[in-house]
Amino acid sequence: MKAFRKIFFEINQPMKAQFIYLLILVILLPSYASATQTVKRNVVFILSDDHRFDFMGFTGKLPWLKTPHMDNMAERGVYFDQAYVTTSLCSPSRASILTGLYAHTHTIVDNQAPNPGNLTYFPEYLQEAGYQTAFFGKWHMGDDSDDPQPGFHHWESFKGQGVYTGVTLNINGEHTSYEDTVYTSDLLTEHAVEWMEQLESDQPFFVYLSHKAVHSRFKQAARHAGMYAGVDYELPATYSQTQGDSYKDLLWPEWVKEQRHSWHGVDYMYHAKEAVGDLVIDYCETLMGVDESIGTVMAYLEARGIADETVVIYMGDNGFSWGEHGLIDKRHFYEESAKVPLLVTCPDLFEGGETLHSLVQNIDIAPTIMAMAGLEKKPEMQGDSFLPLLVGKEVPWRDKVFYEYYWEYDFPMTPSVFGVRTDRYKYIRYHGLWERNELYDLKNDPHEMYNLIEHPEHQDLIRELAGEIYDWLESSGGMQIPLKRTIKHRWGDYRHSGQY
Repeated sequence: MKAFRKIFFEINQPMKAQFIYLLILVILLPSYASATQTVKRNVVFILSDDHRFDFMGFTGKLPWLKTPHMDNMAERGVYFDQAYVTTSLCSPSRASILTGLYAHTHTIVDNQAPNPGNLTYFPEYLQEAGYQTAFFGKWHMGDDSDDPQPGFHHWESFKGQGVYTGVTLNINGEHTSYEDTVYTSDLLTEHAVEWMEQLESDQPFFVYLSHKAVHSRFKQAARHAGMYAGVDYELPATYSQTQGDSYKDLLWPEWVKEQRHSWHGVDYMYHAKEAVGDLVIDYCETLMGVDESIGTVMAYLEARGIADETVVIYMGDNGFSWGEHGLIDKRHFYEESAKVPLLVTCPDLFEGGETLHSLVQNIDIAPTIMAMAGLEKKPEMQGDSFLPLLVGKEVPWRDKVFYEYYWEYDFPMTPSVFGVRTDRYKYIRYHGLWERNELYDLKNDPHEMYNLIEHPEHQDLIRELAGEIYDWLESSGGMQIPLKRTIKHRWGDYRHSGQY
């Protein structure tokens, strides 16, 4: 040390400055390299079915609803309060999640549209990057098959919508049936944790845990039955207008009035006479199984000591109406249908407790998870990684989201819909029927009560938004309405049952 001191103080000033610079570089270089090198993050993606954006405890929408594990994700992670799907329907949304593509691009436009056979799912790229990958749960993407799909080393699924108890799982090509006492949400979660447990500690992994819940018909776990008995569900502000004619003064489309008495309307829900509040209770009690699933996964990651470094994402595949505009279900472009919960945690990457207001969509999931694995998104992907938003980087980001839904033969009460939503306005354009379009000022009218489509002062805005819809469709190959063979009786149409 004395010899070092002697040499240091005897060298001239310019050399001394260079020496200090090199010394700092030697000290800092290892830590800099470690901070900037690509880390292959473990990722757990948990998807629920039909969970609307605001039915979580921490949002305060339902004062009696308790979702402690979703609340915990919001506290230790990031909550996106402006997350949307590009099509509010199971198969199209799930295909968009897996491919990063709009429905008109991947062509699985509804629950019957076949897989075209030319799609690449993002877990395939994770496999190429050395990840171990597994899928558990509901696939339901264009058909009812439970066959193993590309991109997953381990596979567990069921046919179609599945069941809440007594499920039969296709486990890597072999079918196993379970007793009626076995609750599907619990079973899938248990198997996902068991699969993670057997992995080598140095293997990056991706888990896709895809719940049936909370799809109708709702069935809660036995332990949750009666949990919310007697609570009051406050009917939405737009519930009653289509009971009479007041919807006309608000310039609502006629199809909304017509749908009130249908499979997807409050007066004939699922072709039965039931109270909305009773179904909401069943829905929320069923949701408890999903919340506990999140808790089980997080507890496992904590016990293994990898909770801080693992990315956990929770999302709904689409939203759900509970009486808004006199409707239930999804498909349409009102907020409660197209908007979904999106929670992300990874304490090693970003601080928790933050709410981000950026407009994100399900097409962003594939690029984001690929970015977590250190991969660039593929050029054909139409979504973008929101990883920069999570870590607080200022990056150019979209100022609007687009929406599409294509009329279904089985549920003809909802028309084809194209729409665009900016940070303030939403324009909804219908196709194939004699109908009024819609424009809402979401800043001043968050319930979408007052249709501004005929207001003179908004006509320039409406023309601009209509042009943007067509620009989007033209630029992405979406100017053709997809057709498929549907020679059968309509399943959800009580008016024309038995007709072809």
